[in-house]
Amino acid sequence: MPSDCTADRCALRSRRSRRRIASASARSCAVTDYGVLFRALAISRLAGTPNHEKVREILKRELEARGFSVEQHAFSGRPARVLLGAPRVVHGINLIARPSGRPAVRPSVWLVAHYDSKGQPISMALRLLGFGALLIGLIGLLFAPPLAPVPALAAIALGGGAAIALLNRVTDNSPGAVDNATALVTVFMTLDQLPRGIPVGVVFPDAEEFGLVGARALVSDRAAWFTDAAVINLDGLDDTGRATAFMHRPGTISAAIVAALRARAWRWLPVVVDGIALARVSRECVTIMKGNWRTMRVVHRPEDAVDRVRLDGAALVAAGLARVLRAP
Repeated sequence: MPSDCTADRCALRSRRSRRRIASASARSCAVTDYGVLFRALAISRLAGTPNHEKVREILKRELEARGFSVEQHAFSGRPARVLLGAPRVVHGINLIARPSGRPAVRPSVWLVAHYDSKGQPISMALRLLGFGALLIGLIGLLFAPPLAPVPALAAIALGGGAAIALLNRVTDNSPGAVDNATALVTVFMTLDQLPRGIPVGVVFPDAEEFGLVGARALVSDRAAWFTDAAVINLDGLDDTGRATAFMHRPGTISAAIVAALRARAWRWLPVVVDGIALARVSRECVTIMKGNWRTMRVVHRPEDAVDRVRLDGAALVAAGLARVLRAP
């Protein structure tokens, strides 16, 4: 690609795509247009499949083209027990990237986004409803007064929640556009807006969809890399909805990100994200998400595809992160 490539020419390529997608910056034009990259990443990529390996190679290429040295951290671990159809042992490779050409200095900030995807017969929205029904049913049976019709209603709620849980089977039929190709592109968008020399590293954990297996391996094998650092985990950045900050371990950087994105900040949310594991070994840790109820209806479903995403949410979050990380 010619070295005099401009942002306008990059944007032109994006506008020629099937759906308009936020354009690349001038710096990233020397690598890959964001729209092209997004479509290459948003393919069904359950951990261990050929597509999953293909996406990993794309991510390595993009990191190295931006001047990062990439370590492949191989691991194996057991998936979450609640996932039906999962293998007994999951094998994966985390990507850990640091700027090349500098001494072995640990980055003070890590941008994190898992790169695997999974499909399930039911959406995240329905799983949350099932979780709520289970919780209500248990509370009703254990603590509510035994007055009719409370026990019967509690039993119905418990049974309904259990039935939904039994549908929690892992498949490879979701392209994972929002979850989590948008976040992968957001990492590159953020890097492309930062001046060289800022000590920012990148981690693309693997096997998040099997129960944070890759993140738990990082905590076990690479904890020292995160001890004095801020971890910014990105997971599911839709065009619609307001940004949400899951404050695993609050700090000055995460507070600045909340302000920059005008995000809703929560100390607990009914979601399972890599930040939960990485917060155990980091100085501060936050997970940034963006979406609404419509987003949850497509996550882990075949409908989570590139055709419904423009990358506006990714561009918004990347701009906010870059402003915070550029600040003195």
